[in-house]
Amino acid sequence: MTETARKIADNLHRVMERVEKAASAAGRDPESVKVIGVTKYVDPDLAGMLFHAGCHRLGENRPQVLLEKVTALAELKAEWHFIGHLQRNKVKKILPHVSLIHSLDSLRLAESVNRLASEQALPIDALLEVNISGDEAKHGFLPQQIPGVLTAIHKLSHVRVTGLMGMAGLKSTAKEVRGQFCRLRELRDSLQPTVQDGVPITELSMGMSGDFELAIAEGATMVRIGSVLFEGVL
Repeated sequence: MTETARKIADNLHRVMERVEKAASAAGRDPESVKVIGVTKYVDPDLAGMLFHAGCHRLGENRPQVLLEKVTALAELKAEWHFIGHLQRNKVKKILPHVSLIHSLDSLRLAESVNRLASEQALPIDALLEVNISGDEAKHGFLPQQIPGVLTAIHKLSHVRVTGLMGMAGLKSTAKEVRGQFCRLRELRDSLQPTVQDGVPITELSMGMSGDFELAIAEGATMVRIGSVLFEGVL
């Protein structure tokens, strides 16, 4: 193992310890929290080292970079998540390679995903992105729009909504961040009676390197962690 690979493995180990501690403090099973290793900062070699260290769910926020890494790391059989803003003209190429789209942020995008998924005979799982902070610069539906959006998306044959995704406000205090995550969990909980094709709405993708412990305390089932996994490497 190279020194770089060792640093990444040590970083992942520390992150997993923090996840376990945060989950246990919240009375949750640590296994209920999935770590998505965000590789947007790094080249395929470093992403591969993260996979070999034990993080098999990898997240990318740009379609072209995702495709490059999928190709470069094809032998690893990683589970790829798309976590960034997705333009409709970029949908077709990524669909065969992603296990989950975290950032479904408009009905037009959902309709494009559905049409292209139908052409490729692929069922696509996705999360609805919710603007929980109210930041005008952020993408996503407003919380009050979600019930109507779900009704519309449930009419689509190849898109399954399995949960919600949100990001805390950039200038929010820790108390405000936790409140935003709490509201997203409460919204998810209110939607759980809504089931599409036997698929319940259970996932909560929230929390990043700077706030994932707060997210876990409020019920995150997925945390998207990047920079702290590559400390001392970049």
